[in-house]
Amino acid sequence: YPRDSEIERTVASTWVAGTALGAAVLVLRRTRPLVATVLLVGLSIASLLVAGVLGVLGLCLAVALSGVAATREPRTTWAVTGGVLVVVVGAMWRWQDLGLIEILAWAGSVPSPLWEPQQFLAQPNFSPGRRMGSVLLLVVLVLLGVAVGSATRSRRLHVQELVERYRALARERDQSAALARAAERAHIAREMHDVVAHNVSVMVALADGADAAFERAPDRARDAVRQVARTGRAALGDMQRVLGALGPAATDPVPGGGDQPQDPAEVGLATVVERFGATGLAVTATGLDTPLPQDTAVRLAVLRILGEALTNVLRHAPGAPSVEVAVRRTPTAVEVDVLDAGGARPGDGPGSGRGVLGMRERAALLGGTVDAGPRPGGGWRVHAVLPWADDDGGA
Repeated sequence: YPRDSEIERTVASTWVAGTALGAAVLVLRRTRPLVATVLLVGLSIASLLVAGVLGVLGLCLAVALSGVAATREPRTTWAVTGGVLVVVVGAMWRWQDLGLIEILAWAGSVPSPLWEPQQFLAQPNFSPGRRMGSVLLLVVLVLLGVAVGSATRSRRLHVQELVERYRALARERDQSAALARAAERAHIAREMHDVVAHNVSVMVALADGADAAFERAPDRARDAVRQVARTGRAALGDMQRVLGALGPAATDPVPGGGDQPQDPAEVGLATVVERFGATGLAVTATGLDTPLPQDTAVRLAVLRILGEALTNVLRHAPGAPSVEVAVRRTPTAVEVDVLDAGGARPGDGPGSGRGVLGMRERAALLGGTVDAGPRPGGGWRVHAVLPWADDDGGA
Protein backbone atom coordinates (compact mmCIF):
# COMPACT_ATOMS: atom_id res chain seq x y z
CA TYR A 1 0.00 0.00 0.00
CA PRO A 2 1.23 3.52 -0.65
CA ARG A 3 2.74 5.11 2.40
CA ASP A 4 0.43 7.48 4.27
CA SER A 5 -2.49 6.45 2.05
CA GLU A 6 -6.08 6.07 3.20
CA ILE A 7 -5.99 2.28 2.86
CA GLU A 8 -2.83 2.10 4.96
CA ARG A 9 -4.49 4.02 7.73
CA THR A 10 -7.58 1.82 7.42
CA VAL A 11 -5.53 -1.38 7.73
CA ALA A 12 -3.60 -0.06 10.73
CA SER A 13 -6.66 1.18 12.56
CA THR A 14 -8.53 -2.06 11.82
CA TRP A 15 -5.59 -4.09 13.16
CA VAL A 16 -5.46 -2.09 16.39
CA ALA A 17 -9.24 -2.11 16.84
CA GLY A 18 -9.43 -5.85 16.16
CA THR A 19 -6.68 -6.53 18.69
CA ALA A 20 -8.37 -4.43 21.39
CA LEU A 21 -11.85 -5.80 20.78
CA GLY A 22 -10.58 -9.39 20.56
CA ALA A 23 -8.79 -9.06 23.90
CA ALA A 24 -11.95 -7.59 25.44
CA VAL A 25 -14.14 -10.41 24.13
CA LEU A 26 -11.75 -13.02 25.54
CA VAL A 27 -12.83 -11.94 29.02
CA LEU A 28 -15.92 -14.10 28.38
CA ARG A 29 -13.83 -17.15 27.50
CA ARG A 30 -14.06 -18.79 30.93
CA THR A 31 -17.72 -18.11 31.70
CA ARG A 32 -19.33 -17.99 28.21
CA PRO A 33 -16.90 -19.45 25.67
CA LEU A 34 -19.56 -20.01 22.99
CA VAL A 35 -20.65 -16.36 23.15
CA ALA A 36 -17.02 -15.24 22.96
CA THR A 37 -16.44 -17.47 19.92
CA VAL A 38 -19.48 -16.11 18.07
CA LEU A 39 -18.42 -12.50 18.77
CA LEU A 40 -14.88 -13.18 17.57
CA VAL A 41 -16.18 -14.75 14.36
CA GLY A 42 -18.19 -11.59 13.76
CA LEU A 43 -15.15 -9.38 14.45
CA SER A 44 -13.03 -11.51 12.10
CA ILE A 45 -15.50 -11.15 9.24
CA ALA A 46 -15.78 -7.41 9.85
CA SER A 47 -11.99 -7.00 9.88
CA LEU A 48 -11.60 -8.96 6.64
CA LEU A 49 -14.42 -7.05 4.99
CA VAL A 50 -13.15 -3.60 6.00
CA ALA A 51 -9.37 -3.97 5.65
CA GLY A 52 -8.71 -7.45 4.24
CA VAL A 53 -6.73 -8.44 7.34
CA LEU A 54 -7.44 -11.02 10.06
CA GLY A 55 -4.59 -10.06 12.34
CA VAL A 56 -4.57 -11.14 15.96
CA LEU A 57 -8.21 -12.18 15.74
CA GLY A 58 -7.09 -15.60 14.45
CA LEU A 59 -5.13 -16.17 17.66
CA CYS A 60 -8.10 -14.89 19.69
CA LEU A 61 -10.33 -17.43 17.94
CA ALA A 62 -7.93 -20.22 18.91
CA VAL A 63 -7.98 -19.09 22.55
CA ALA A 64 -11.79 -18.88 22.58
CA LEU A 65 -12.11 -22.37 21.10
CA SER A 66 -9.78 -23.69 23.79
CA GLY A 67 -12.33 -22.41 26.30
CA VAL A 68 -15.09 -24.23 24.43
CA ALA A 69 -13.08 -27.46 24.45
CA ALA A 70 -12.36 -27.05 28.16
CA THR A 71 -16.03 -26.73 29.14
CA ARG A 72 -18.05 -28.67 26.55
CA GLU A 73 -18.41 -32.23 25.34
CA PRO A 74 -16.09 -33.25 22.47
CA ARG A 75 -19.05 -33.48 20.07
CA THR A 76 -20.03 -29.87 20.77
CA THR A 77 -16.41 -28.72 20.59
CA TRP A 78 -15.78 -30.21 17.16
CA ALA A 79 -19.11 -28.99 15.80
CA VAL A 80 -18.32 -25.42 16.87
CA THR A 81 -14.72 -25.69 15.60
CA GLY A 82 -15.87 -26.94 12.21
CA GLY A 83 -18.42 -24.16 11.88
CA VAL A 84 -15.87 -21.50 12.84
CA LEU A 85 -13.32 -22.77 10.32
CA VAL A 86 -15.86 -22.94 7.49
CA VAL A 87 -17.10 -19.38 8.08
CA VAL A 88 -13.74 -17.72 8.77
CA VAL A 89 -11.83 -19.59 6.04
CA GLY A 90 -14.55 -18.65 3.54
CA ALA A 91 -14.25 -15.00 4.56
CA MET A 92 -10.44 -15.17 4.34
CA TRP A 93 -10.56 -16.67 0.86
CA ARG A 94 -12.98 -13.97 -0.28
CA TRP A 95 -11.60 -10.83 1.33
CA GLN A 96 -8.10 -11.34 2.82
CA ASP A 97 -5.37 -9.20 1.20
CA LEU A 98 -2.71 -9.22 3.89
CA GLY A 99 -1.23 -12.43 5.24
CA LEU A 100 1.52 -12.95 7.78
CA ILE A 101 4.33 -12.45 5.22
CA GLU A 102 2.79 -9.21 3.95
CA ILE A 103 2.28 -7.86 7.44
CA LEU A 104 5.86 -8.65 8.46
CA ALA A 105 7.21 -7.07 5.28
CA TRP A 106 5.03 -4.04 5.77
CA ALA A 107 6.48 -3.71 9.28
CA GLY A 108 10.03 -4.09 7.87
CA SER A 109 10.64 -7.48 9.51
CA VAL A 110 11.37 -9.32 6.22
CA PRO A 111 13.09 -8.22 3.00
CA SER A 112 10.85 -6.15 0.75
CA PRO A 113 11.16 -8.43 -2.35
CA LEU A 114 8.85 -10.87 -0.56
CA TRP A 115 6.16 -8.23 -0.54
CA GLU A 116 4.47 -6.75 -3.57
CA PRO A 117 2.64 -3.46 -2.93
CA GLN A 118 -1.07 -3.48 -3.78
CA GLN A 119 -3.18 -0.46 -4.54
CA PHE A 120 -6.64 -1.96 -3.97
CA LEU A 121 -8.36 -4.64 -1.94
CA ALA A 122 -8.81 -8.11 -3.46
CA GLN A 123 -6.26 -7.64 -6.21
CA PRO A 124 -5.08 -10.95 -7.74
CA ASN A 125 -1.49 -10.24 -6.62
CA PHE A 126 -2.34 -11.94 -3.26
CA SER A 127 -1.98 -15.42 -4.72
CA PRO A 128 -4.00 -18.53 -3.76
CA GLY A 129 -0.79 -20.02 -2.42
CA ARG A 130 -0.42 -17.22 0.06
CA ARG A 131 -4.11 -17.49 0.98
CA MET A 132 -3.61 -21.21 1.59
CA GLY A 133 -0.67 -20.45 3.87
CA SER A 134 -2.82 -18.08 5.92
CA VAL A 135 -5.61 -20.66 6.10
CA LEU A 136 -3.23 -23.41 7.23
CA LEU A 137 -1.78 -21.13 9.90
CA LEU A 138 -5.29 -20.42 11.20
CA VAL A 139 -6.17 -24.13 11.19
CA VAL A 140 -3.00 -24.99 13.13
CA LEU A 141 -3.72 -22.30 15.71
CA VAL A 142 -7.32 -23.43 16.10
CA LEU A 143 -6.40 -27.11 16.45
CA LEU A 144 -3.71 -26.23 18.97
CA GLY A 145 -6.25 -24.27 21.01
CA VAL A 146 -8.73 -27.15 20.90
CA ALA A 147 -6.00 -29.58 21.99
CA VAL A 148 -5.05 -27.39 24.95
CA GLY A 149 -8.69 -26.99 25.98
CA SER A 150 -9.38 -30.72 25.66
CA ALA A 151 -6.34 -31.51 27.81
CA THR A 152 -7.56 -29.02 30.41
CA ARG A 153 -11.01 -30.61 30.41
CA SER A 154 -9.57 -34.12 30.75
CA ARG A 155 -7.39 -33.04 33.65
CA ARG A 156 -10.32 -31.34 35.37
CA LEU A 157 -12.55 -34.40 34.91
CA HIS A 158 -9.79 -36.61 36.27
CA VAL A 159 -9.47 -34.40 39.35
CA GLN A 160 -13.25 -34.43 39.79
CA GLU A 161 -13.24 -38.21 39.53
CA LEU A 162 -10.52 -38.43 42.18
CA VAL A 163 -12.44 -36.06 44.45
CA GLU A 164 -15.67 -38.01 43.95
CA ARG A 165 -13.84 -41.27 44.62
CA TYR A 166 -12.39 -39.79 47.80
CA ARG A 167 -15.85 -38.63 48.88
CA ALA A 168 -17.28 -42.07 48.12
CA LEU A 169 -14.53 -43.68 50.19
CA ALA A 170 -15.21 -41.19 52.97
CA ARG A 171 -18.92 -42.04 52.84
CA GLU A 172 -18.13 -45.75 52.92
CA ARG A 173 -15.78 -45.17 55.84
CA ASP A 174 -18.47 -43.22 57.70
CA GLN A 175 -21.04 -45.92 56.94
CA SER A 176 -18.65 -48.62 58.13
CA ALA A 177 -18.01 -46.64 61.29
CA ALA A 178 -21.75 -46.19 61.81
CA LEU A 179 -22.33 -49.92 61.31
CA ALA A 180 -19.51 -50.69 63.71
CA ARG A 181 -21.03 -48.33 66.29
CA ALA A 182 -24.44 -49.93 65.80
CA ALA A 183 -22.94 -53.40 66.19
CA GLU A 184 -21.11 -52.28 69.32
CA ARG A 185 -24.30 -50.79 70.75
CA ALA A 186 -26.14 -54.04 70.00
CA HIS A 187 -23.33 -56.00 71.65
CA ILE A 188 -23.41 -53.77 74.73
CA ALA A 189 -27.21 -54.02 74.85
CA ARG A 190 -27.05 -57.82 74.75
CA GLU A 191 -24.36 -57.98 77.40
CA MET A 192 -26.13 -55.47 79.65
CA HIS A 193 -29.38 -57.39 79.29
CA ASP A 194 -27.64 -60.62 80.22
CA VAL A 195 -25.80 -59.07 83.16
CA VAL A 196 -28.84 -57.29 84.57
CA ALA A 197 -31.40 -60.00 83.83
CA HIS A 198 -29.33 -62.91 85.11
CA ASN A 199 -27.72 -61.43 88.17
CA VAL A 200 -30.52 -59.16 89.33
CA SER A 201 -33.05 -61.98 88.97
CA VAL A 202 -30.83 -64.17 91.13
CA MET A 203 -30.35 -61.36 93.66
CA VAL A 204 -34.10 -60.74 93.90
CA ALA A 205 -34.81 -64.43 94.41
CA LEU A 206 -32.08 -64.71 97.05
CA ALA A 207 -33.30 -61.60 98.84
CA ASP A 208 -36.87 -62.94 98.91
CA GLY A 209 -35.58 -66.24 100.27
CA ALA A 210 -33.52 -64.48 102.93
CA ASP A 211 -36.54 -62.45 103.97
CA ALA A 212 -38.69 -65.56 104.22
CA ALA A 213 -36.06 -67.47 106.24
CA PHE A 214 -35.01 -64.59 108.47
CA GLU A 215 -37.09 -65.67 111.47
CA ARG A 216 -37.03 -69.46 111.02
CA ALA A 217 -33.45 -70.02 109.81
CA PRO A 218 -31.23 -66.99 110.35
CA ASP A 219 -28.16 -68.91 109.23
CA ARG A 220 -29.74 -69.66 105.86
CA ALA A 221 -30.86 -66.05 105.59
CA ARG A 222 -27.33 -64.90 106.33
CA ASP A 223 -25.94 -67.25 103.65
CA ALA A 224 -28.49 -65.91 101.18
CA VAL A 225 -27.50 -62.32 101.93
CA ARG A 226 -23.85 -63.20 101.40
CA GLN A 227 -24.78 -64.82 98.11
CA VAL A 228 -26.61 -61.62 97.15
CA ALA A 229 -23.44 -59.64 97.84
CA ARG A 230 -21.31 -62.04 95.80
CA THR A 231 -23.78 -61.95 92.93
CA GLY A 232 -23.92 -58.15 93.07
CA ARG A 233 -20.15 -57.85 92.93
CA ALA A 234 -20.09 -60.25 90.00
CA ALA A 235 -22.75 -58.16 88.26
CA LEU A 236 -20.76 -54.96 88.83
CA GLY A 237 -17.66 -56.64 87.45
CA ASP A 238 -19.54 -57.79 84.36
CA MET A 239 -20.99 -54.32 83.79
CA GLN A 240 -17.54 -52.81 84.23
CA ARG A 241 -16.17 -55.12 81.58
CA VAL A 242 -19.03 -54.48 79.15
CA LEU A 243 -18.65 -50.70 79.47
CA GLY A 244 -14.86 -50.78 79.54
CA ALA A 245 -14.62 -49.45 75.99
CA LEU A 246 -16.54 -46.29 76.87
CA GLY A 247 -13.81 -44.63 78.93
CA PRO A 248 -10.80 -45.15 81.19
CA ALA A 249 -12.90 -44.60 84.30
CA ALA A 250 -14.67 -47.89 83.65
CA THR A 251 -11.49 -49.80 84.42
CA ASP A 252 -11.52 -48.86 88.12
CA PRO A 253 -11.80 -51.84 90.50
CA VAL A 254 -15.22 -52.91 91.70
CA PRO A 255 -15.77 -51.52 95.24
CA GLY A 256 -15.47 -54.30 97.78
CA GLY A 257 -14.69 -56.79 95.08
CA GLY A 258 -11.03 -57.43 95.84
CA ASP A 259 -9.25 -58.61 92.72
CA GLN A 260 -10.63 -57.98 89.27
CA PRO A 261 -13.65 -60.22 88.53
CA GLN A 262 -13.15 -63.28 86.41
CA ASP A 263 -13.76 -62.99 82.68
CA PRO A 264 -17.31 -64.23 81.89
CA ALA A 265 -15.93 -66.61 79.25
CA GLU A 266 -13.84 -68.27 81.97
CA VAL A 267 -16.77 -68.92 84.31
CA GLY A 268 -17.67 -72.62 84.42
CA LEU A 269 -21.01 -74.15 83.53
CA ALA A 270 -21.30 -75.49 87.06
CA THR A 271 -20.89 -72.00 88.51
CA VAL A 272 -23.79 -70.69 86.43
CA VAL A 273 -26.05 -73.58 87.44
CA GLU A 274 -25.08 -73.35 91.13
CA ARG A 275 -25.87 -69.65 91.17
CA PHE A 276 -29.43 -70.32 90.06
CA GLY A 277 -29.72 -73.41 92.24
CA ALA A 278 -29.01 -71.21 95.25
CA THR A 279 -32.26 -69.35 94.53
CA GLY A 280 -34.30 -72.48 95.12
CA LEU A 281 -34.67 -73.75 91.56
CA ALA A 282 -34.71 -77.54 91.46
CA VAL A 283 -32.03 -77.84 88.82
CA THR A 284 -30.83 -81.21 87.58
CA ALA A 285 -27.82 -80.88 85.29
CA THR A 286 -25.82 -83.22 83.09
CA GLY A 287 -22.76 -82.51 81.00
CA LEU A 288 -21.51 -79.62 83.13
CA ASP A 289 -18.01 -81.05 82.88
CA THR A 290 -18.21 -80.97 79.07
CA PRO A 291 -15.03 -79.30 77.77
CA LEU A 292 -16.09 -76.16 75.92
CA PRO A 293 -14.28 -74.98 72.76
CA GLN A 294 -11.35 -72.62 73.23
CA ASP A 295 -13.13 -70.07 71.02
CA THR A 296 -14.02 -67.30 73.49
CA ALA A 297 -17.08 -66.22 71.49
CA VAL A 298 -18.54 -69.74 71.54
CA ARG A 299 -17.77 -70.21 75.26
CA LEU A 300 -19.38 -66.89 76.17
CA ALA A 301 -22.42 -67.64 74.00
CA VAL A 302 -22.94 -71.01 75.71
CA LEU A 303 -22.73 -69.43 79.16
CA ARG A 304 -24.98 -66.48 78.27
CA ILE A 305 -27.63 -68.66 76.62
CA LEU A 306 -27.64 -71.06 79.56
CA GLY A 307 -27.92 -68.13 81.98
CA GLU A 308 -30.72 -66.51 79.98
CA ALA A 309 -32.70 -69.75 79.79
CA LEU A 310 -32.43 -70.25 83.57
CA THR A 311 -33.30 -66.60 84.14
CA ASN A 312 -36.50 -67.07 82.15
CA VAL A 313 -37.39 -70.07 84.31
CA LEU A 314 -36.72 -68.05 87.47
CA ARG A 315 -38.75 -65.10 86.18
CA HIS A 316 -41.68 -66.84 84.47
CA ALA A 317 -41.92 -70.21 86.26
CA PRO A 318 -40.37 -69.73 89.71
CA GLY A 319 -42.35 -72.61 91.15
CA ALA A 320 -41.37 -75.15 88.52
CA PRO A 321 -41.04 -78.57 90.19
CA SER A 322 -38.01 -79.45 88.09
CA VAL A 323 -35.53 -77.86 85.71
CA GLU A 324 -33.32 -80.04 83.56
CA VAL A 325 -30.07 -78.77 82.04
CA ALA A 326 -28.08 -80.79 79.51
CA VAL A 327 -24.90 -79.72 77.73
CA ARG A 328 -23.46 -81.83 74.93
CA ARG A 329 -20.51 -81.33 72.64
CA THR A 330 -20.36 -83.01 69.23
CA PRO A 331 -17.51 -82.88 66.70
CA THR A 332 -19.18 -79.90 65.02
CA ALA A 333 -21.34 -78.14 67.62
CA VAL A 334 -22.18 -77.49 71.25
CA GLU A 335 -25.80 -78.16 72.24
CA VAL A 336 -27.56 -76.73 75.27
CA ASP A 337 -30.98 -77.94 76.49
CA VAL A 338 -32.95 -76.31 79.30
CA LEU A 339 -36.33 -77.85 80.12
CA ASP A 340 -38.71 -76.90 82.91
CA ALA A 341 -41.97 -78.41 84.07
CA GLY A 342 -43.58 -75.11 85.01
CA GLY A 343 -46.96 -74.09 83.67
CA ALA A 344 -46.09 -70.47 82.93
CA ARG A 345 -44.74 -69.20 79.64
CA PRO A 346 -42.29 -66.41 78.79
CA GLY A 347 -44.32 -63.22 78.83
CA ASP A 348 -46.45 -64.23 81.82
CA GLY A 349 -44.11 -62.52 84.26
CA PRO A 350 -42.22 -59.22 84.27
CA GLY A 351 -39.42 -58.74 81.79
CA SER A 352 -38.26 -56.88 78.72
CA GLY A 353 -39.37 -59.57 76.28
CA ARG A 354 -35.92 -59.57 74.68
CA GLY A 355 -34.60 -62.72 76.33
CA VAL A 356 -35.40 -65.24 73.60
CA LEU A 357 -34.64 -62.69 70.87
CA GLY A 358 -31.26 -61.96 72.46
CA MET A 359 -30.41 -65.67 72.62
CA ARG A 360 -31.29 -66.10 68.95
CA GLU A 361 -29.27 -63.07 67.92
CA ARG A 362 -26.25 -64.24 69.88
CA ALA A 363 -26.46 -67.72 68.33
CA ALA A 364 -27.02 -66.32 64.82
CA LEU A 365 -23.78 -64.33 65.06
CA LEU A 366 -21.96 -67.67 65.32
CA GLY A 367 -24.07 -69.42 62.69
CA GLY A 368 -26.12 -71.25 65.31
CA THR A 369 -29.79 -71.53 66.20
CA VAL A 370 -32.00 -71.29 69.28
CA ASP A 371 -35.43 -72.91 69.45
CA ALA A 372 -37.67 -71.91 72.33
CA GLY A 373 -41.23 -73.00 72.89
CA PRO A 374 -43.72 -74.96 74.98
CA ARG A 375 -43.25 -78.66 75.65
CA PRO A 376 -46.01 -81.10 74.70
CA GLY A 377 -46.49 -82.25 78.30
CA GLY A 378 -46.33 -78.74 79.77
CA GLY A 379 -43.48 -76.45 80.61
CA TRP A 380 -40.93 -74.82 78.35
CA ARG A 381 -37.86 -75.90 76.41
CA VAL A 382 -34.87 -73.96 75.11
CA HIS A 383 -32.61 -75.80 72.68
CA ALA A 384 -29.47 -74.06 71.38
CA VAL A 385 -26.99 -75.34 68.79
CA LEU A 386 -23.71 -73.45 68.38
CA PRO A 387 -21.32 -74.65 65.65
CA TRP A 388 -17.58 -74.55 66.17
CA ALA A 389 -14.42 -75.53 64.25
CA ASP A 390 -12.77 -78.74 65.46
CA ASP A 391 -9.36 -77.14 65.89
CA ASP A 392 -8.81 -77.51 69.63
CA GLY A 393 -9.34 -79.95 72.38
CA GLY A 394 -11.61 -77.78 74.47
CA ALA A 395 -11.14 -76.65 78.01
